[in-house]
Amino acid sequence: MAKKPVKADQRRYQQLVQEREPRPPRLRNACAAFLSGGAVCTLGQALTDFYQAVLGLDRQAAGNPAIATLIFLGTLLTGLGYFDKLARLAGAGLTVPVTGFANAVTSSALEFKREGLVFGIGSKMFMLAGSVITFGVVTAFVVGLVAAVIHR
Repeated sequence: MAKKPVKADQRRYQQLVQEREPRPPRLRNACAAFLSGGAVCTLGQALTDFYQAVLGLDRQAAGNPAIATLIFLGTLLTGLGYFDKLARLAGAGLTVPVTGFANAVTSSALEFKREGLVFGIGSKMFMLAGSVITFGVVTAFVVGLVAAVIHR
């Protein structure tokens, strides 16, 4: 009996998988991401306007409590188990940097809470978001250094 080469079987199998794999609804995903991202940004702007009116802050200063509120909402929704459900519906638009970062930190903290405050929550909280923080700080330092040299 002659056996077929294994490589040919693997290629044929991959071809069958690609033919039968359902195509993602790209237009629906793009529209959902656009609308949900717009909704998060609209909420952020509404919060900024609210803090300007209520606290009497200028636009620049009112952005800080608005961002803190969005972080709080992202953390709260993650802790209650709603963020992932909303993200499945909304797509990438819900994971704009502020709310996505809050979700990443909170998810890591919740995943390791059984290991205690220090070895669980404290050490694992920034496991996923740590690289984002590190590269963000390094990039900000380099850009600031370049800007300081240029504007001398």
